[in-house]
Amino acid sequence: MANPHAGEVALVIDGQEHRLKLTLGALAELESALGADSLMALVERFESGRFSARDVMALILAGLHGAGTPMTAAALLSADIRGGALEAARAAGLLLARAFVVPG
Repeated sequence: MANPHAGEVALVIDGQEHRLKLTLGALAELESALGADSLMALVERFESGRFSARDVMALILAGLHGAGTPMTAAALLSADIRGGALEAARAAGLLLARAFVVPG
């Protein structure tokens, strides 16, 4: 079960619930994968609704890695996400928001 106070988000992939978490290493992976100028640029894309499917998948993959799940990008691309694209985008946005919330 995901702990929102620890920045975690739950997402069901191929029938199994996974925790997603953006650790510092996962954020660095995300920057590299997206060729982002900054993480704030990615946050702004999500806030304005200008994000792409690539952004969503990169966030989910980085979140899986941050939570300790060694899934490959190819495996994620062929996976079934419960709730489809809408749920994947919701989880990715929530994951990004929780990465920048100060606990307490």
